[in-house]
Amino acid sequence: MPAPPPDPPHETHVPRKPGAARRLVIDHLGAQGDGRAREDGGWLSVAYTLPGEVVEAVGAGERAALVRILEPSPERAEPLCRHFWRCGGCQLQHLSPTPYAAFKRELVVWALAARGLAAEVAETWVTPAGSRRRAALAARRVGREVRLGFHAARSHELVALEECPVMRPAMAAALPRLKAIAAGLITGPETISLLMTETDSGLDLSVSGLSKTLKPLARAEGVAAALQAGFARVSIEGGDMLTARRPQIRLGKAALLPPPGGFLQASAEAEAEMARLVGGHLAGAGEVADLFAGAGTFALRLAEVSSVHAYEGDAGAVEALKEAARGAGGLKPVSAARRDLFRNPLAALELSRIDGVVLDPPRAGAAAQAAELARSRVPKAAYVSCDPATLARDLRTLVDGGYRIASIHPIDQFLWSQHVEAVALLEKDR
Repeated sequence: MPAPPPDPPHETHVPRKPGAARRLVIDHLGAQGDGRAREDGGWLSVAYTLPGEVVEAVGAGERAALVRILEPSPERAEPLCRHFWRCGGCQLQHLSPTPYAAFKRELVVWALAARGLAAEVAETWVTPAGSRRRAALAARRVGREVRLGFHAARSHELVALEECPVMRPAMAAALPRLKAIAAGLITGPETISLLMTETDSGLDLSVSGLSKTLKPLARAEGVAAALQAGFARVSIEGGDMLTARRPQIRLGKAALLPPPGGFLQASAEAEAEMARLVGGHLAGAGEVADLFAGAGTFALRLAEVSSVHAYEGDAGAVEALKEAARGAGGLKPVSAARRDLFRNPLAALELSRIDGVVLDPPRAGAAAQAAELARSRVPKAAYVSCDPATLARDLRTLVDGGYRIASIHPIDQFLWSQHVEAVALLEKDR
């Protein structure tokens, strides 16, 4: 039986009093990855527990803190990371691989059922450990030390990070250097953000949240320290301060220079799997619209076989997409335009000449755009989502508009978290 943590897994506002702990039986995992137990006619969440386990916990209201595991589940696994019990980055390292993948699939199935939808949901594709190429860390001064890491779950406590089995090895190895860089950029009680990305040409660093009192010399020294530490590019508050090597990301035949701090899929392996599904579904489409296109995750790959019209709200991402398309050889025509698809979705009439659509909206989904797509005659669509609830909401709109869900593919891009992505493939008769 795995040893329980010596202290509560995360901070609790309920003080530990003698006799305050009580026995609970965990019924199932909730959507946030916490075990759920029935108590006094309601449901109570207990982090780091699994279905069927008998545990002791303290707390009141809707959440309790784990004290001890009395009867562990046979599906319990030994966490790989020493920080697991405190770090808020992972919620499910204690769950074995098979039930873990099943839980991620169930998150999608539950969301569909809540909207009255039934569809073929594939087994979960799980990203490998040590493959995350992008991580947003926080740093601040705690006493005399500078602490670099992730926040504890539901807490402002910053957990110092010494290892991370989720990150790519080069990123994990850079943590001590990153901490030293952060130390020179913190002037007081502020918490700064350091977004680190591994690219084909080295580590890219984007820093934000610096104090306005930070002197220009200190800022310059921080950039110089990052250069000496081997970073390819350093950006401060969204501005490119230093580029030693162009931080490129390969997208099919194209090489993308990502905007400083701009959006990028967290795992190259997950991105490739999503692109494979989208590309296979839209194969044969002469004209494709890529909506919420970002910097070209799908557009640049789809352009190898189809003409692509990309729309994205972020100006930096649009320019990066254009530059990558211009520099690539052998692509079909690619157009990219800045457009707020939340307020100004591509209308059904504008979609009349389109043979296939891919949507990859943020967590809020694409309610307005889905409504216009539902009114269109586009025969094939691929919806890439990072939130099962908003995906199900928008799929309900599309199904009501005449689309059929051919299949849905859960993609576990954020390993050991409660998050799951999904690629929904849809068809419609013209």
